[in-house]
Amino acid sequence: MKNITYVKESNRKTLKEYGRGIIGGLLFSLPLVYTSEVWWTGFITAPKYLLCCVFVTYLLLMGYNRYAGMKEGSSFAEICWDSVEEIGLAFVVSFLFLLLISRIEFGMSLEEIAGKVIVESMIVAIGISVGTAQLGGNGDDGDKNEQNLPANRQDGDDVGKKDNPFIKRIILAICGSVLVASAVAPTEEILIIAVSCSALHLLLMLVISLLITGITLYYSDFKKSSGSRPEIMVMLLELMVDYIIALVVGYALLRFFGRVQDYGFTIVVAQMVVLGIAGTIGASAGRLLIGR
Repeated sequence: MKNITYVKESNRKTLKEYGRGIIGGLLFSLPLVYTSEVWWTGFITAPKYLLCCVFVTYLLLMGYNRYAGMKEGSSFAEICWDSVEEIGLAFVVSFLFLLLISRIEFGMSLEEIAGKVIVESMIVAIGISVGTAQLGGNGDDGDKNEQNLPANRQDGDDVGKKDNPFIKRIILAICGSVLVASAVAPTEEILIIAVSCSALHLLLMLVISLLITGITLYYSDFKKSSGSRPEIMVMLLELMVDYIIALVVGYALLRFFGRVQDYGFTIVVAQMVVLGIAGTIGASAGRLLIGR
């Protein structure tokens, strides 16, 4: 009887986690699901690039689950399996939602359906990971923590180890930047703005991006923001790291959505700066929201 009760309780908790994950996935990715440029990207992207996209997303999920998504004491195998589950759930959610809004039909070729679902699923998967970790109550977190701790683990074992704060910062900044910037990266408006902006406009965008990051991290008293302000050189270094992350993520997204291949260096850099505003918001404020 106890075993039956335990199984029911375990199934209930699993369904709750899936529910949080689905809501989180849609919360962060719904703009992309309704974006025609993303459907077209899924249709024309070569299979090798789609597989590369899945692999990179899986690495991001592992990084997020290692540093923020799962409680201390989770083993490497548990982190890997959770990441696989999140990508699998993202495929299902993306397929059903695209089917719901008539963007895929059973008469389409398997390549077209798979391409659209895979491209949509990558952001959905990150949203699912964030939603599962951040939308739960304290009781759920505690239960998950207990489940993740092996029975033979001693209190002084790996649980007490501290994560590398710099690596954690980088991974969460990348995840936050991807979540925010991906909502606008596929759109033609980024290119239109980049082409129409002067050098002065782009310089102001760069300065504003750095100001947003600095205010978010050190002067806004956001939850989880730094309680004390470091030395000016350290602060500037941290600001530059977040901005560089935003630019690199922006370039990767623009390249994936076919926004850099046919344009010169100046236009590509301009697009990166324009998209960098969204990326820095994700790398700073988004990182604080999705981190533990």
